Amino acid sequence: MIDPSLEGRKAFILENTRLQRPPHTPELILHLADEIAPIWRMTEEALAEIGLPPPFWAFAWAGGQALARYLLDHPQEVAGMRVIDFASGSGLVAIAAMKAGAASVLAADIDPFCGAALALNAEANGVSVGFTDKDLLDAPAPEAEVILAGDICYEKPLAEKVMTWLRAAQARGARVLIGDPGRSYFPREGLQKLAEYQVPTTRELEDMEVKRTAVWTPV
Repeated sequence: MIDPSLEGRKAFILENTRLQRPPHTPELILHLADEIAPIWRMTEEALAEIGLPPPFWAFAWAGGQALARYLLDHPQEVAGMRVIDFASGSGLVAIAAMKAGAASVLAADIDPFCGAALALNAEANGVSVGFTDKDLLDAPAPEAEVILAGDICYEKPLAEKVMTWLRAAQARGARVLIGDPGRSYFPREGLQKLAEYQVPTTRELEDMEVKRTAVWTPV
């Protein structure tokens, strides 16, 4: 049984990951799993017992890598601003935003394991990032100048709900940046492409070893 306390979650992460540099953002270092199958099998039953989703926090997904790369290359997007990183996972994008000069970043993910992963990863990168495991979709987005979202379109109902939430936030004045590698439920209309990258990944995570991935903003 996994110890559900914060320190227990941190211990589990340290035991089952190692510090690695994501291939598309080598400036950053994260606690990541080497292979998807072992940690997925190890956690599936244990996490289900305490009502938690699979360990998405253990991997640097293509959309997040692209969005993080964009922020590091275009720090003016977040410099001096309050930022929210929605569905933060490992905290890759949140950490990139802080490295790019954001005034503050709130990482949000309904999986509290992400809070433990974020704490470890932020410390490894010498930054401070806030965390909440509240479901932000239940209310209008908290006040922020920028909202970041990577890899959010795996499931149709959730993708539609998130995009509606993001567009509402933009209508209230937030800058919205989305990283996506062409997921099936990613909308094809009403978006402007800001950048496109060839992101190295693995066939365990994706359908190819290099994934064409873009950064978008709603229009």
